[in-house]
Amino acid sequence: MKALRFGRHAAIAVIAAGALALTACGSDNVTGNTPAGTQTSGTKVTGTLTGIGASSTGAAMDAWKAGFAAANSGATVQYSPDGSGAGRKAIIDGSAQFAGSDAYLKDEELASSKTQCGPEGAINIPVYISPIAVAFNLPGITELKLDATTVAKIFRGEVATWNDPAIAALNPGVTLPDTKVTPVNRSDDSGTTTNFTEYLASAAAEVWTDKASGIWPATLQGENAKGTSGVVKTVTDTPGAVTYADDSAVGGKLGTASIKVGEEFVKISADAAATAVEAGKPVEGRSATDVAIKLDRKTTAKGAYPVVLVSYHIVCSTYDKQETVDLVKAFESYVVSDAGQQAAADSAKSAPLSPALAEKAVKAIESIKVKA
Repeated sequence: MKALRFGRHAAIAVIAAGALALTACGSDNVTGNTPAGTQTSGTKVTGTLTGIGASSTGAAMDAWKAGFAAANSGATVQYSPDGSGAGRKAIIDGSAQFAGSDAYLKDEELASSKTQCGPEGAINIPVYISPIAVAFNLPGITELKLDATTVAKIFRGEVATWNDPAIAALNPGVTLPDTKVTPVNRSDDSGTTTNFTEYLASAAAEVWTDKASGIWPATLQGENAKGTSGVVKTVTDTPGAVTYADDSAVGGKLGTASIKVGEEFVKISADAAATAVEAGKPVEGRSATDVAIKLDRKTTAKGAYPVVLVSYHIVCSTYDKQETVDLVKAFESYVVSDAGQQAAADSAKSAPLSPALAEKAVKAIESIKVKA
């Protein structure tokens, strides 16, 4: 895990609107214990903030809610993990004040968000970086090596058993069973699915002929389950099953694959995910305060794990009430702060935002204002 650089943006504790400091008896850490030298003072926020979205960030979200509540005793964050698609829909139709999504807003979604969020629409703010595990249930086998082509064939149903020659060729010396391969996909509109199919469509285009999408191709056979916890449980209960899920949810219960990048196989880790994100570029045609990232799924950067997701909190650029602005700014500022990123890393094995990415996130948060 990359070490966090505390103090990379000291101004994060004070927000322009209302000089809001994230303090709980001077603390903004999850435990409520204030390390020496970190005490600050200021006005706490109150009220209830409602979010809907990605289930992949469940462990991180629990840590963020706890840390924020400890710092602001009169404030509560409610979050329903209904999936990234549901989250994006909620921010667009105004039924939530922020969305969690493992995929940034599409151009047409951004245009639609202007009705609720004002002329600049909604803003994508990266808050969470994590590898997506290709996770399988093979008793006695905890690690396998796979390349993009073989992963695509597995999830297209073109690999019938685990001792298939395509898998065996990549794993010399491993005794593979003739167990049936059972792919398990998300049944809901999922940002994890978007990221996974984007990787396959880019890195294994000759096999994965479907476009990247949050909805699994209807033509493909296999099992399905709702949410991250749903697919992990299904695989855990089914010998021979395989799925794709945020690594924090796999939790050592299942075997995971190292992915071929260039001439090496890269083991899944937060550091490897962060390396892949560093190779990404800003999405073109977005506002100066939007921090959506276009990932390079075919990167050959050493140590990069390209099956990665960047999860965003999608917020409005403007809200009707100052109280809502203050709450959104306060919560999101905590989430991207050193303390918030450390809380997520501790609970979910995620990679912290780089200093450069965190700085962009802070500027985006500071730009949120009340509708004119």
